[in-house]
Amino acid sequence: MPLFRISDGKFQRLKPRLAAKERNLQDLIEANLLEALDVHFLAREYTTTTGGRIDTLGVDRTGAPTIIEYKRNQNDNVINQSLSYLRWLKHQKSEFFEMLMAKRLPKELINEISLDWENPRVICIAENFSRFDIDTSDIVPIKIELMVYRFYENDVFSLEFQSVGGREREPLTPLDKTHDPGGGDLIDVHLRRGSDEINGLFENLRAQVKALGPDVVERPTTVYIGYRASKNFLEVHIQKHQLKLYLRPVDYEDPEGRISKIDPSYRWTLDRLVLVKNSEELDYAMKLIILSYKDVS
Repeated sequence: MPLFRISDGKFQRLKPRLAAKERNLQDLIEANLLEALDVHFLAREYTTTTGGRIDTLGVDRTGAPTIIEYKRNQNDNVINQSLSYLRWLKHQKSEFFEMLMAKRLPKELINEISLDWENPRVICIAENFSRFDIDTSDIVPIKIELMVYRFYENDVFSLEFQSVGGREREPLTPLDKTHDPGGGDLIDVHLRRGSDEINGLFENLRAQVKALGPDVVERPTTVYIGYRASKNFLEVHIQKHQLKLYLRPVDYEDPEGRISKIDPSYRWTLDRLVLVKNSEELDYAMKLIILSYKDVS
């Protein structure tokens, strides 16, 4: 997607440029990992027991182990390489990853993150992907996020989704956190908390949020139902007589003053709260959700 600078009401197209070295790309992403991908940095060039080295290893804000690989030239088979690293990760124990988190992250941050060992993320970053890459990502049984970067003049950088292929992320263990221990779907567990009217509102909201773009991923947990693109942009809590929606901290047009700000001491990434009790309020909230989504898409 071309980028333009506006000067006197006229578009001036920014000229793309190559990174001086591929290492510069990795340096830049790792230095801005939380802002770019909602991922906390854990390790660089992490050596596996099979002899490979994971470019960047992290854990995202929701606790998902995250493997990031960079495609350095046209012939790199970065997707197969990522799958090999995921296979290795599946054969490890969650305790090893928790030890790595304890070694790399501040204690107060670890207390806020609950490791989601069953739902890893695999992110591949490249200047472009071939048709073969995209087709491969579509048929593998896990969700692989393909992201395209561009460097532009005047220190402008872009990072956007090329494709989010595959089926839902494959569990690392037989336990699937999209289901509760009793065997029910976690969405159904949340729906048990709401009235028929509120559940109807949620299904309406759910359909609209999923339609925002192909990069939207729904991820229910035992606490909330999350939606993310490159990062989480919405968390939904179903209650008996209302929906509680948590959004990203962006500049919203909120003429009715329905947004509440969570106390900064909580350090929540999604720290804007909106309550929805009827269809009219849902219509209003969707305009805010779209802005939250655009902040990460």
